[in-house]
Amino acid sequence: MKRLLIPSALALLALLYAADGPKKVDLPPPFHTESATNRPQVVERPGGARLSLPAGFAVDEFASGFERPRIMLAGPSGEIILTDSVDKGSVYVLTDKDGDHKAEGRKKIIDGYYRPFGLAWWKDYLYVAGTSSVTRYKYDKTRMEVGPGQEVVSLKGFEKGHWTRAVLFDAKGEKMYVSVGSGSNVDAGEPKERAAILRFNPDGSGKEIFAEGVRNPVSLRWYPNTTRLYASVQERDGLGDDLVPDYLTEIRRGGFYGWPYAYIGPNEDPRRKGEAPQLVAKTIVPDLPLQAHSAVLDFQFYTGRQFPAKYQGGAFLALHGSWNRSKRVGYSVVFVPFKGGKPAGQPEDFLTGWMLSPDRREVWGRPVGILQLADGSLLISDDGGNRIWRVSYKG
Repeated sequence: MKRLLIPSALALLALLYAADGPKKVDLPPPFHTESATNRPQVVERPGGARLSLPAGFAVDEFASGFERPRIMLAGPSGEIILTDSVDKGSVYVLTDKDGDHKAEGRKKIIDGYYRPFGLAWWKDYLYVAGTSSVTRYKYDKTRMEVGPGQEVVSLKGFEKGHWTRAVLFDAKGEKMYVSVGSGSNVDAGEPKERAAILRFNPDGSGKEIFAEGVRNPVSLRWYPNTTRLYASVQERDGLGDDLVPDYLTEIRRGGFYGWPYAYIGPNEDPRRKGEAPQLVAKTIVPDLPLQAHSAVLDFQFYTGRQFPAKYQGGAFLALHGSWNRSKRVGYSVVFVPFKGGKPAGQPEDFLTGWMLSPDRREVWGRPVGILQLADGSLLISDDGGNRIWRVSYKG
């Protein structure tokens, strides 16, 4: 039986789909519950704890022993590039030369980078997006090493608040997209480059604000074989257990997505009441609202052939897990079916088990990054257990 992500508490949130996306989202009123502080306690894997998947799937450890493994990128020779996102962070190359689906090779190619997160290729360059900068490195695909770094975008002064940065190029390699989250939960008056998706030329010139009002756009991806840019966005805290939903949405050029004045369409945040009615009125309803406070991070559109046909073209999303909700949610990977390049149903559980109970603080893993490999399997980074998992289909 298919398990839906949305628990009974979200009966308050009813999403009605039209051909071009959600038509209406019914939300609970602000402060429908008290705002909770309920942070998780990451523990070692308890005896007997295991991860659960739909029938026919298997999950195995691919690599371990990192400090804070986050985003992964496939390399030109089958290697995996990984950001380890601490203050003096690293970028690794992982290899599986013997084909046993475990990374026996590990090489640190960048060290001492301040909170590296997003990764992208442009020609022969590896781009690394960190909290304070986007830097590119000439990549030697034979030696799997990089040359000296060249900063192409400075984000200095934006260290406060949301620190993850995604980087993505269009199919022609003509434009570079960089996401920058807000510096606060819901403060007004921040620089225009925050809570925004920025667009540049590959050398960092030609900066423009591509979209605004996206509180924390953690990951960016193109829907396969299209020019539709999607983002996963973490929404604000402090309005109750079921406000405000995180979301996955197509990003429109020039679009405004509400932060900090409104959310999920023209629903005004009472903490910013009356401050920007014109912006409230133009706030776009996102394509797929998700469970509030589930902390969506990375996502991956599935184009492989290993998994059953139902997964083709759909999205896998990593939910890092809540802290601002009385009952814990997230700590899982969910799947969303797509049709015609748009969400075509609600999220359903795919990979679960890191959360021991919604009523307990203890968790033993927190999913972050998702990468589809050439064979159609998925890699999932876990910065709670500090390892990478591989999900495959056995039938």
